[in-house]
Amino acid sequence: MAGFDDSLVREYFEMNGFFVRQSRKYAVQSRRKRADEEGDLLVINPSPRRGGETPFQLFSSDLPGIAAGVVAVKAWHTTKAITPTMIKKGDLLEFVRKEAVEAAKEAFADLTPLEGQPLAKILVLPGIPAQEPQRSESITLLRESGVDHVLTFRTILENLVQAVESNQSYAKSDTLQLLRLLRIYDMVKAAQLELFGSGHNSK
Repeated sequence: MAGFDDSLVREYFEMNGFFVRQSRKYAVQSRRKRADEEGDLLVINPSPRRGGETPFQLFSSDLPGIAAGVVAVKAWHTTKAITPTMIKKGDLLEFVRKEAVEAAKEAFADLTPLEGQPLAKILVLPGIPAQEPQRSESITLLRESGVDHVLTFRTILENLVQAVESNQSYAKSDTLQLLRLLRIYDMVKAAQLELFGSGHNSK
Protein backbone atom coordinates (compact mmCIF):
# COMPACT_ATOMS: atom_id res chain seq x y z
CA MET A 1 0.00 0.00 0.00
CA ALA A 2 2.90 2.37 0.60
CA GLY A 3 3.47 2.60 -3.16
CA PHE A 4 -0.14 3.65 -3.76
CA ASP A 5 -0.06 6.25 -0.99
CA ASP A 6 3.18 7.73 -2.31
CA SER A 7 1.65 7.81 -5.79
CA LEU A 8 -1.41 9.61 -4.45
CA VAL A 9 0.72 12.30 -2.81
CA ARG A 10 2.89 12.59 -5.91
CA GLU A 11 -0.14 13.10 -8.16
CA TYR A 12 -1.41 15.77 -5.78
CA PHE A 13 1.76 17.84 -5.88
CA GLU A 14 2.12 17.42 -9.64
CA MET A 15 -1.52 18.45 -10.15
CA ASN A 16 -0.71 21.61 -8.20
CA GLY A 17 2.26 22.53 -10.39
CA PHE A 18 5.19 20.97 -8.51
CA PHE A 19 8.06 18.94 -9.89
CA VAL A 20 8.34 15.75 -7.85
CA ARG A 21 11.19 13.31 -7.36
CA GLN A 22 10.72 10.05 -5.52
CA SER A 23 13.68 9.55 -3.24
CA ARG A 24 13.73 5.75 -3.65
CA LYS A 25 11.74 2.91 -5.21
CA TYR A 26 12.37 0.33 -2.50
CA ALA A 27 11.05 -0.14 1.03
CA VAL A 28 13.42 -0.12 4.02
CA GLN A 29 12.32 -2.69 6.61
CA SER A 30 15.13 -4.69 8.21
CA ARG A 31 17.43 -1.79 9.16
CA ARG A 32 17.33 1.85 10.10
CA LYS A 33 16.97 4.19 7.15
CA ARG A 34 19.96 6.18 5.98
CA ALA A 35 19.64 9.97 5.95
CA ASP A 36 18.94 9.99 2.22
CA GLU A 37 16.12 7.46 2.70
CA GLU A 38 14.05 9.32 5.26
CA GLY A 39 11.96 11.54 2.98
CA ASP A 40 9.60 9.77 0.59
CA LEU A 41 9.30 12.58 -1.95
CA LEU A 42 11.19 15.72 -2.88
CA VAL A 43 9.00 18.50 -4.29
CA ILE A 44 9.88 21.81 -5.91
CA ASN A 45 7.69 24.68 -7.01
CA PRO A 46 9.03 26.37 -10.18
CA SER A 47 7.03 29.56 -9.44
CA PRO A 48 6.61 29.98 -5.69
CA ARG A 49 4.63 32.86 -4.26
CA ARG A 50 6.84 35.37 -2.51
CA GLY A 51 5.99 36.87 0.85
CA GLY A 52 3.22 36.00 3.25
CA GLU A 53 3.13 33.33 5.93
CA THR A 54 2.26 29.74 5.09
CA PRO A 55 0.16 28.05 7.79
CA PHE A 56 1.22 24.93 9.66
CA GLN A 57 -1.66 22.81 8.34
CA LEU A 58 -1.59 23.09 4.58
CA PHE A 59 -4.59 23.25 2.28
CA SER A 60 -4.33 23.27 -1.48
CA SER A 61 -4.60 27.06 -1.71
CA ASP A 62 -1.51 27.33 0.53
CA LEU A 63 0.79 25.33 -1.76
CA PRO A 64 1.98 28.33 -3.85
CA GLY A 65 3.77 29.53 -0.70
CA ILE A 66 5.98 26.41 -0.66
CA ALA A 67 9.21 26.78 -2.69
CA ALA A 68 10.63 23.30 -2.08
CA GLY A 69 10.14 20.52 0.41
CA VAL A 70 11.02 17.07 1.63
CA VAL A 71 7.82 15.09 2.15
CA ALA A 72 7.31 12.12 4.46
CA VAL A 73 4.17 10.06 3.81
CA LYS A 74 2.70 8.33 6.88
CA ALA A 75 -0.26 6.35 5.59
CA TRP A 76 -1.62 5.11 8.89
CA HIS A 77 -5.20 4.75 7.63
CA THR A 78 -6.24 2.69 10.65
CA THR A 79 -6.66 6.00 12.47
CA LYS A 80 -8.24 9.27 11.36
CA ALA A 81 -5.80 11.39 13.32
CA ILE A 82 -2.46 10.97 15.01
CA THR A 83 -2.33 11.55 18.75
CA PRO A 84 0.25 13.23 20.99
CA THR A 85 1.23 9.76 22.24
CA MET A 86 1.98 8.60 18.69
CA ILE A 87 4.07 11.71 18.05
CA LYS A 88 6.09 11.22 21.23
CA LYS A 89 7.20 7.78 20.03
CA GLY A 90 9.26 9.66 17.46
CA ASP A 91 9.36 7.10 14.64
CA LEU A 92 7.39 9.31 12.25
CA LEU A 93 9.77 12.25 12.58
CA GLU A 94 13.09 10.87 11.40
CA PHE A 95 12.85 12.79 8.13
CA VAL A 96 13.37 16.10 9.96
CA ARG A 97 16.85 15.10 11.15
CA LYS A 98 19.58 17.48 10.00
CA GLU A 99 21.29 14.71 8.01
CA ALA A 100 18.04 13.89 6.20
CA VAL A 101 17.43 17.52 5.26
CA GLU A 102 21.00 17.89 3.95
CA ALA A 103 20.58 14.72 1.90
CA ALA A 104 17.39 16.15 0.39
CA LYS A 105 19.19 19.36 -0.55
CA GLU A 106 21.91 17.35 -2.27
CA ALA A 107 19.28 15.46 -4.23
CA PHE A 108 17.91 18.79 -5.45
CA ALA A 109 21.32 20.10 -6.48
CA ASP A 110 20.96 19.06 -10.13
CA LEU A 111 17.43 20.43 -10.40
CA THR A 112 17.71 23.97 -9.11
CA PRO A 113 19.95 26.03 -6.83
CA LEU A 114 18.53 26.12 -3.30
CA GLU A 115 20.73 28.86 -1.89
CA GLY A 116 18.53 31.16 0.12
CA GLN A 117 15.50 28.94 -0.49
CA PRO A 118 13.84 27.31 2.51
CA LEU A 119 13.36 23.55 2.31
CA ALA A 120 10.06 22.84 4.02
CA LYS A 121 9.67 19.62 6.00
CA ILE A 122 6.15 18.40 5.20
CA LEU A 123 4.47 15.50 6.98
CA VAL A 124 1.54 13.83 5.19
CA LEU A 125 -0.72 11.98 7.63
CA PRO A 126 -4.32 10.90 8.15
CA GLY A 127 -5.12 13.96 10.24
CA ILE A 128 -4.48 15.83 13.44
CA PRO A 129 -6.95 15.90 16.34
CA ALA A 130 -9.92 18.23 15.85
CA GLN A 131 -10.60 18.69 19.56
CA GLU A 132 -8.62 20.63 22.14
CA PRO A 133 -6.32 20.21 23.97
CA GLN A 134 -5.09 17.28 21.84
CA ARG A 135 -4.95 19.42 18.70
CA SER A 136 -2.77 22.15 20.20
CA GLU A 137 -0.54 19.61 21.92
CA SER A 138 -0.05 17.67 18.68
CA ILE A 139 0.84 20.82 16.72
CA THR A 140 3.26 21.95 19.43
CA LEU A 141 5.00 18.56 19.51
CA LEU A 142 5.33 18.45 15.73
CA ARG A 143 6.66 22.01 15.54
CA GLU A 144 9.16 21.39 18.33
CA SER A 145 10.35 18.26 16.50
CA GLY A 146 11.11 20.30 13.38
CA VAL A 147 8.04 19.67 11.21
CA ASP A 148 7.20 22.83 9.22
CA HIS A 149 3.84 21.75 7.80
CA VAL A 150 1.31 18.93 7.87
CA LEU A 151 -0.91 17.89 5.00
CA THR A 152 -3.82 15.49 5.47
CA PHE A 153 -4.97 12.73 3.14
CA ARG A 154 -8.46 14.24 3.25
CA THR A 155 -7.15 17.48 1.74
CA ILE A 156 -5.28 15.53 -0.93
CA LEU A 157 -8.26 13.37 -1.87
CA GLU A 158 -10.67 16.30 -1.94
CA ASN A 159 -8.41 18.21 -4.31
CA LEU A 160 -7.80 15.27 -6.65
CA VAL A 161 -11.46 14.25 -6.79
CA GLN A 162 -12.39 17.81 -7.76
CA ALA A 163 -9.62 18.06 -10.35
CA VAL A 164 -10.24 14.75 -12.17
CA GLU A 165 -12.50 15.07 -15.22
CA SER A 166 -14.88 12.24 -16.10
CA ASN A 167 -14.44 12.72 -19.86
CA GLN A 168 -10.65 12.42 -19.75
CA SER A 169 -8.75 9.14 -19.88
CA TYR A 170 -5.83 9.10 -17.44
CA ALA A 171 -4.07 6.15 -19.04
CA LYS A 172 -0.69 7.26 -17.70
CA SER A 173 -1.85 7.39 -14.08
CA ASP A 174 -3.54 4.47 -12.33
CA THR A 175 -4.35 6.72 -9.39
CA LEU A 176 -6.18 9.39 -11.40
CA GLN A 177 -7.86 6.75 -13.55
CA LEU A 178 -9.26 5.11 -10.42
CA LEU A 179 -10.65 8.43 -9.16
CA ARG A 180 -12.15 9.08 -12.61
CA LEU A 181 -13.91 5.70 -12.57
CA LEU A 182 -15.33 6.41 -9.12
CA ARG A 183 -16.90 9.55 -10.57
CA ILE A 184 -18.14 7.86 -13.75
CA TYR A 185 -19.89 5.11 -11.80
CA ASP A 186 -21.37 7.53 -9.26
CA MET A 187 -19.30 6.22 -6.37
CA VAL A 188 -18.61 9.87 -5.57
CA LYS A 189 -21.81 11.90 -5.71
CA ALA A 190 -22.13 15.50 -6.83
CA ALA A 191 -23.32 16.42 -3.36
CA GLN A 192 -20.09 15.07 -1.92
CA LEU A 193 -18.06 17.15 -4.35
CA GLU A 194 -19.98 20.26 -3.31
CA LEU A 195 -19.33 19.39 0.32
CA PHE A 196 -15.62 19.01 -0.41
CA GLY A 197 -15.54 22.40 -2.08
CA SER A 198 -17.21 24.10 0.87
CA GLY A 199 -14.37 23.23 3.26
CA HIS A 200 -11.81 25.81 4.41
CA ASN A 201 -9.26 26.36 1.63
CA SER A 202 -9.91 22.89 0.24
CA LYS A 203 -9.73 23.92 -3.40
